[in-house]
Amino acid sequence: MEETTSTPMTAESVGEILREAGAQVMVRSGRSENYSAPREFSFEVKAIFENGMGLHVVARQFNYRDPWEAEGRVNDLVDVMLLRDGALTPLPKGFPYFQGIDEECGLNEAMLREVIDCVRKVNPKLYLLQEMTGDL
Repeated sequence: MEETTSTPMTAESVGEILREAGAQVMVRSGRSENYSAPREFSFEVKAIFENGMGLHVVARQFNYRDPWEAEGRVNDLVDVMLLRDGALTPLPKGFPYFQGIDEECGLNEAMLREVIDCVRKVNPKLYLLQEMTGDL
C-alpha cells in the first residue's frame, strides 16, 4: 500500500505558484505571525490574472506535525474562491472547477495548480456569451 503525502503549503509558496502563472499577488499571514490577525485562517493569498479573473486562496487551519507546534505547522489543504470584477462567481459551463459554485474546498497543491491553470486560461467573454444564450 502506497503512502501518499501532501506537500505542505505556505503563504509564500502559494504566492510563488500564482506568480509563476502570471498573476499579481498579495499575501497575508494569519495568527501564526500576527497576534491581531483573524483567527479563522492561517494565511490568505489574493491573485488577479491578466484576463481579470481572480483567486482568493485561504488556508483555514494548521495541521500540526509535531506536538509542540515548533516546526511542524503546515497547511496541506486550502480553499479557493473565484472572483470576477471583485465579486464571487462560478465559471461558465464546461470547466472542471467552479461549476455552479464559487468556492472549491480542500485542495492539495496539485489540485491548486490545476485550478490556477484553468482560471488563468478563461476567456471572460464566455460569461457574456453564456449570459446571452441563457446558459449562465
